[in-house]
Amino acid sequence: MFDYEFDDPTGDDHLAGLAAAYEEARAEGRRLFLDSDDLEGLATYYFELGRLTDALEIVDLQAEQMPGAADPWMRRGILLNHLDRHEDALDAYDHALRLSPTDTETLVNRGITLDTLDRSDEAVDDLERALAMDPLNVDALFNLGIALEKLERHDASVAALERCAEIDAEHPEVWYELGYGYDQLGRLEDSVGAYDRQIDIDPFAQNAWYNRGIVLNRLGRYTEAVDSYDFAIAIEDDFTSAWYNRGNALANAGDPRGAADSYLRVLDLEDGDAATFYNLGLAFDELGEFGTAVGYFEQAVRADGEYADAWYGMGCALDAQGRYPDAIAAFDRALALAPEDAEFWHARADSQYNAGAIAESLPTYEKVVSLDPANADAWLDLAETRLEAGLRDEALAAFERGVALEPTNSEVYLRQAWALAKLGQRESAARSFRRAAELDPSRADEIRRAYPDGWSDGRARGLGSGDGAEPARNA
Repeated sequence: MFDYEFDDPTGDDHLAGLAAAYEEARAEGRRLFLDSDDLEGLATYYFELGRLTDALEIVDLQAEQMPGAADPWMRRGILLNHLDRHEDALDAYDHALRLSPTDTETLVNRGITLDTLDRSDEAVDDLERALAMDPLNVDALFNLGIALEKLERHDASVAALERCAEIDAEHPEVWYELGYGYDQLGRLEDSVGAYDRQIDIDPFAQNAWYNRGIVLNRLGRYTEAVDSYDFAIAIEDDFTSAWYNRGNALANAGDPRGAADSYLRVLDLEDGDAATFYNLGLAFDELGEFGTAVGYFEQAVRADGEYADAWYGMGCALDAQGRYPDAIAAFDRALALAPEDAEFWHARADSQYNAGAIAESLPTYEKVVSLDPANADAWLDLAETRLEAGLRDEALAAFERGVALEPTNSEVYLRQAWALAKLGQRESAARSFRRAAELDPSRADEIRRAYPDGWSDGRARGLGSGDGAEPARNA
């Protein structure tokens, strides 16, 4: 790479003057004689100014003046790579290697170019050749790790990057890449530690803060994830992905208001997409602001009409507003896209039930349990609906399925007990109430107050009918 130091403190002025003289001669069609040191310095000067074409012209002069030297050809390859002329860069590296077959710097740079061209297998070969000659070559180790990462050979990639970090713990990028590699291997705590090391080296590395937030979110450390995204945003306020993932972490942390504010900031920075509108719908639904939620779900499906979850979310928000026909229509749109999704069918059944369409909801609940026979809550909903439809034996059978699926769930026994009490099966109801109290002692007093007859002598001797009003079901 071009990375030179000049002993003369007036070197920059000297090079600027040299560049001016060279450009004047070139404009006049004259050839200015420059020795090898001047050519090397001038090429570096142009490179550092970002004037890559001018630097390439100087390197070509070097190659012409020193036809047997490999170094100008290696530098030519570097410049061509920076100019995105990757195939030409490979030709230059090949020429350099014909002149100097064991030059590790050329092999490393050739490997980098091959990796840029997605020829990562070949890149690995070149980088391993360089390491065979120079096992402590940090650039070779680092770029080998990158090439192996692209090939999804994460164990080998991490091994190369760890070796690089052992040799140069202050390498400007190795800890960042290790953070990613550890993440891919599921070593999430190690990943956080690597990103911490990267941040120690460069506290303003916003991508390290951002990736650290992603890993912390996966670890369920949501508050720390939010803090990490906040640092990324403090460095780059318009870091849209950080705002978006900050919203996800806040939602996971149970802060829908904060999540909504983050997603709204995303909309300030760019046009909304279906996922952002959907997440806003979820946040406002969680806040109980169902009308606003419906509006965002509508924007989500306008952006992507095949977004089944957005149709489902819209249905849930409409159901919460008591707009049952509209909710059912939204669930139908979701089910047209995902006809085997038991959760969608369950929500549709609940909306039918809430709308008072008991007969219509029965086959929908039956569809739910056919798709998800291990869903105890669906069996209980089906049982209660059958009971209201006068299907006593079928209702009791469904209750038994629910209890069998979740025999340690207090709520299951309570729901069964209510039904048995309604049917006048007072001793069976009392047993279910008592079992519910055993499983959840915190509710024992509540049950005793509601059904005092079942507790007077420590044995169930008959409980009230428990025929209170049925609550609406959450879609």
